[in-house]
Amino acid sequence: MSSAIAGYPPAEREDIVERLHGHLVADPYRWLEDANDPRTKAWSAAQDELARTYLDTLPGRARLRARLTELVGAGAVTVPVWRAGRAFFTRREPGQEHAVLYVREPSGAERALIDPGALDPSGATTLDSWSPSLEGARLASQLSVGGDEESLLSVLDVATGERIDGPIDRCRYSPIAWLPGGDELFYVRRLPPDLVPDGEEQFHRRVVRHRIGATADGTDVQLDGPGLYDEITYYFDLNLSRDGRWLCITATAGTAPRDSFWIVDLQAADPVVRPVLAQQDAVRCTPWVERDGRLYLLTTDRAPRWRLCVADPATPGRAHWRELIAEDANSVLEDIRWLEPAGGTDVGTDPLLVTSRTRHAVAELHLHAAGSGEHRGTVPLPGTGSVIGLSTVDESSVDESTMDESSVDGRGLVWIGWTDFLTPPGVHRYDLATGELTVAEAAPGAVSLPQVHTAQVGYRSLDGQTVRMFVVSPVAEPADGGPRPALLTGYGGFSVSYPPYYSPMALAWVLAGGVWALASLRGGAEEGEQWHRAGMREHKQNTFDDLHTAADKLVSDGWTTPDHLAIIGGSNGGLLVGAALTQRPAAYRAVVCSAPLLDMVRYERFLLGRTWNDEYGTADDPTELGWLLSYSPYHHVRSGVPYPSVLLTVFDSDTRVDPNHARKMCAALQHATAADPATHPVLLRRETDVGHGARSVSRTVELLLDETAFLAAQTGLVR
Repeated sequence: MSSAIAGYPPAEREDIVERLHGHLVADPYRWLEDANDPRTKAWSAAQDELARTYLDTLPGRARLRARLTELVGAGAVTVPVWRAGRAFFTRREPGQEHAVLYVREPSGAERALIDPGALDPSGATTLDSWSPSLEGARLASQLSVGGDEESLLSVLDVATGERIDGPIDRCRYSPIAWLPGGDELFYVRRLPPDLVPDGEEQFHRRVVRHRIGATADGTDVQLDGPGLYDEITYYFDLNLSRDGRWLCITATAGTAPRDSFWIVDLQAADPVVRPVLAQQDAVRCTPWVERDGRLYLLTTDRAPRWRLCVADPATPGRAHWRELIAEDANSVLEDIRWLEPAGGTDVGTDPLLVTSRTRHAVAELHLHAAGSGEHRGTVPLPGTGSVIGLSTVDESSVDESTMDESSVDGRGLVWIGWTDFLTPPGVHRYDLATGELTVAEAAPGAVSLPQVHTAQVGYRSLDGQTVRMFVVSPVAEPADGGPRPALLTGYGGFSVSYPPYYSPMALAWVLAGGVWALASLRGGAEEGEQWHRAGMREHKQNTFDDLHTAADKLVSDGWTTPDHLAIIGGSNGGLLVGAALTQRPAAYRAVVCSAPLLDMVRYERFLLGRTWNDEYGTADDPTELGWLLSYSPYHHVRSGVPYPSVLLTVFDSDTRVDPNHARKMCAALQHATAADPATHPVLLRRETDVGHGARSVSRTVELLLDETAFLAAQTGLVR
């Protein structure tokens, strides 16, 4: 190693031991929870200096930076969102810090509507979300600064680019539902801080109706209905039928795997918010009223891999749901789009539904008759990868009364956002009439790569459950070149799938000669809702066991050895690798733990923590505290154990996971480890003015560079 660490900055160990439901729980570094404590500031500054001194002198940084810059610079493009002949989409060109939002006119001419880099050359401003009106004349956008995700909602005129409404604050995670005409919309806004109890400022959302140009405070009309605001942690979603009649409102309490659902007939003499599903029904449901006038319901009701039902929106209760597309035993139904055929095809001229599925995390597209649900065929895809966007033209784009010679008639066309392990996000187009799939727009800076091999393998977890893992390597067989440095990752939480995706870090690792692996761990959604539930709450250990046995599989197959194996994870994935390094420290040579949850006894006390207690459990309950203490990484650090090399990365503007988790874990590991810090360092890398989510390209490259260089040096990938 070119860097050597003689010792770590001192951290006071306080004698704090609490008795919680009969458990004695030590917390010697509680003072590090307070970012404003002078001791915390001094300790953090010392950790900054230590990390930078070590990371900046790692070997191979110049080569890695060049490779990562090239791979990240490939850029991306998204599928078009169609509104009355206009197409709205984002594209990030090589050299741009953020993607730019464009509109493409029916004539084909393109204009930039929102360029975060032009708005803020520092790169700190991000475009969090956007939604064009039904007529394509106005666009609602949400921007935030410095990584805090505190979105400000504004509306601009698409023709002129001028802002005509806003900015409106307290709109974090707000959906948008436009009314016909573009003069009004529904959105979601938190109550003012002075109207809620201390510590609850991030909660208490309300669904409101807003007139463009009017002052939001005092003029917005709040919707009310039975149970609509029963849970202070509700996250809402909104869907309004094209004719402006039926408003569907869904709510999830935090991240709980169940939805409440209300429907409103806005054209009734006295519109009433009518409950359809409640939290106690314990099902997931995405409802919308389609252009045929029926209520569509994508749901886990008696279908953990999801099914599609329909009903009359006037009688929306579960007793009236009729199954249109049944659950498939081996794939997960994820998304639906309406498709108007152009006519003259072998699938007929009746409307179709394009359904997006994943089979063991690999994407598939199917066609079904909209009326009967009958299967009508499949859409070819480029290979083993992921559908990351799906669109068809809207009703107005094919309304002949509004079309001229330059208008886009997209009937029979499907735009497909696509990525895989080697392909940055781009767009393909499927033509129903010809059955052909073509590249509509590739990522603008895609790079030419040497041959890389990908495979999906199955293995048995500790309880016998079959789990699958993707392995990406420069060679086809482990015997080709012998054991290699390997990097294993996963997520395993919140019903989030990690399918094949373009990862500059993974490709840089493989192109340098290493093996990269992605495990489909329980807790995710790769095999449906039951797969999620098998890795949450009292079953959380299954997630960690799935990672451990994935590591064992890589070793037993000959890809790597424990001394050449690293793991990486962020957020819930940070919890994953934090638990892994404390449960089996000898199994891993190095760990990158990013924006992690690590103190599972106190996680609910900080930022959005209380919205995750349905996923993990709560320390307020004696039984659930037992679950949490059984694996809480911070509480399983033991003195005298030779821990792997660890790099914790945190972001001071993170408003989801408090950086105090990583601070406390870093201090605990530095105090406890029996490993030589010169060869097995424990480091804390901290960034300011950036948060949990989106960031600029240059900051992305620098983060990936530090993480990759650290792991490469530790595993022998780069010497």
